[in-house]
Amino acid sequence: MPRSWPRKPDRKTDPEFRRAEDRMNFIVHVMVYLAINSPIWFTAMIQTTVERPWVKPFSLIWLGILGLHLLYITAIADYSEASNG
Repeated sequence: MPRSWPRKPDRKTDPEFRRAEDRMNFIVHVMVYLAINSPIWFTAMIQTTVERPWVKPFSLIWLGILGLHLLYITAIADYSEASNG
């Protein structure tokens, strides 16, 4: 059964919904990272005759961006009622 929100969701006035939405957004970004990087690394490891020097920096930079995203949603983002615009 899908989750349902107990009230009408409103990003501007509901900090709990903002937090849940930001975390779901992060999860989607992690899934996209894994869905793209997994086949890249798989083919890089299988095809040893083709040189792919860009794979490691590509994955590490993207992982760093994901780390910054995680840092934002866990430590920087303000989900209090007073932060409403």
